[in-house]
Amino acid sequence: MTANLPGPYDPQDEEEVELPEVSERSRSVALVLGMIGGVFGLHRFYVGRPQSAVAMVLTFGGLGIWWLYDMITLVAGEFRDAEDLPLRNWHVAETVAGGGAAPSRQVQQLTQQLEQVQRQLGELAERVDFAERLLTQQREKDRLPRKS
Repeated sequence: MTANLPGPYDPQDEEEVELPEVSERSRSVALVLGMIGGVFGLHRFYVGRPQSAVAMVLTFGGLGIWWLYDMITLVAGEFRDAEDLPLRNWHVAETVAGGGAAPSRQVQQLTQQLEQVQRQLGELAERVDFAERLLTQQREKDRLPRKS
């Protein structure tokens, strides 16, 4: 009866799921460019497709039909760049000349330093509060009449 039970979960047994390649270009930037100057092909210049962008300029976005089609495909995430990769990411990718691993390491270091500073400020605030209480108690003792 126990021979039919599955074994314990081991994440190494799982096959790696490959994510589809997507463009590094931002879908939100392309959408804004398309809304502002879509009939002039600004979004197509942005994604590296200058030939079709010039054709859009000459036809005023295919009299609006081509522009509307592009806007629908941009919103749906199916618009493609010059390398035929779909624009799916809404955020703007940050590029650093130092490489891809350095920014995350630097961000982690800065985050740790910030957390240390926050802890130190909290301790300092507690000490200042304690000192203020002691001073207040001393002042109140000095104000009270002394019994002789």
